[in-house]
Amino acid sequence: TYRNQPLDVIARYIDWAYFFVAWEMKGKFPEILDDPVQGEEARKLYNDAQKMLNRMIDEKLVCAHGVAGLWPANATEDDNILIYSDDSRSTVRALIPTLRQTKRKHETPYYLSLSDYVAPLSSGKPDYAGAFAVTAGIGLQEMVREFEQTHDDYSSILAKILADRLAEAFAEYLHELVRRELWGYAPDERFSIDELLMIRYRGIRPAPGYPPCPDHSDKRLIFELLDAGNQADIGLTESNMMTPGASVSGYYFGHPESKYFSVGRIDLDQVEDYARRKGVSVQQAERALQSVLAYR
Repeated sequence: TYRNQPLDVIARYIDWAYFFVAWEMKGKFPEILDDPVQGEEARKLYNDAQKMLNRMIDEKLVCAHGVAGLWPANATEDDNILIYSDDSRSTVRALIPTLRQTKRKHETPYYLSLSDYVAPLSSGKPDYAGAFAVTAGIGLQEMVREFEQTHDDYSSILAKILADRLAEAFAEYLHELVRRELWGYAPDERFSIDELLMIRYRGIRPAPGYPPCPDHSDKRLIFELLDAGNQADIGLTESNMMTPGASVSGYYFGHPESKYFSVGRIDLDQVEDYARRKGVSVQQAERALQSVLAYR
């Protein structure tokens, strides 16, 4: 559990390029600050963001809480990841059904699934998988309310965007701690912030709802495994949105060849198989996977 993490440390991991994307300004950072068209506006935004960020840090206006966990794990032949209760591996605590790419490919002869990044049960090799949940949104609501009372919409939007960037930065910072210390498979890793943001390190942290694992309801399992509500004060709405808003959660995979990918569109037979493995109705699975259905 990582409560009240130092915001000044987390802020070093902010990807400022995405800060500008949130304002619908595209370009590399810091080059965007000298852009002939966007430069003046970009510099103003950046300076205002620095002032507000310093205020958030100095006055402790927002808090950053997080939790990470690692568990013994293995993969089955039918694309499930088994999470065990302890290192005896005698009791399965949770089953994570994953989806596999099926669209015909020309550039590579293989079709990926997240379960490929965990050692197969048949190999007899003990492996691990992890998960995390972080927030930088504790206190944000009060901050935004203050701005809204004075009809300062600009500062309200700026605060929300900064909190989102801090949450993503916290996820980056915590992942580094996991690789170097908690999981410890890369104890000697030394990357600059720029190299971290370019994902030069070994391992991935895919988030439910994103292309490798498009089912948002996976967050329920992650939150249960981590006890995220008690450990990090992060909740889930009925529609699997995280509260407070400036929060990030996902899995950890440490396989040397792990990389981000898109599952792509899936057909009814795969949805039916997924529903069976997840223990839900086909209709429930279709609702959870509606963003990737090939037949609707």
